[in-house]
Amino acid sequence: MPTLSGFSPRSLQLLTKRRDRERGKREKMAPIAVGDILPDGTLPCFDENDQLQQVSIHALAAGKKVILFGVPGAFTPTCSVKHVPGFIEKAEELKAKGVAEILLISVNDPFVMKAWAKSYPEGKHIKFLADGSATYTHALGLELDLSEKGLGTRSRRFALLVDDLKVKVANIESGGEFTVSSAEEILKTL
Repeated sequence: MPTLSGFSPRSLQLLTKRRDRERGKREKMAPIAVGDILPDGTLPCFDENDQLQQVSIHALAAGKKVILFGVPGAFTPTCSVKHVPGFIEKAEELKAKGVAEILLISVNDPFVMKAWAKSYPEGKHIKFLADGSATYTHALGLELDLSEKGLGTRSRRFALLVDDLKVKVANIESGGEFTVSSAEEILKTL
């Protein structure tokens, strides 16, 4: 058995943290799927009065039909030009088909999400939820490691249709694609 002599206590601590982080990457959760119950979590968002609130996903989704869609990052090209605008444009149609809430999640802090929300004056039907540490994204099994690109852990692009906490549709993109998670694709399922 190799000995650890010669390593300072700090070096051992760093090696242990690295080992634990690597183990965590290998123990990745399976992505959420049709039939699963949406996990609960508390995420920050700003309300219509610019007050920071902590909101429970279950409180927002229990007993309702909701859409939860996720993007890799605020102010990124595909997210800002296609994904979010699509849900804004189709919000009235989605609401007319019984969708009570449209929830957007991104691995960003709440202040970035607030600024991003304000960049869409017509986006009043969408709640911009911050998952700064990717904790909820990890609970969904939808984290995406973009460390090699300098972006750290992000969310895969996805759109879930949830009815009373049960996932009815799970449109999850591969890599950087934008093919199945649009508002149009969700409308086809309603």
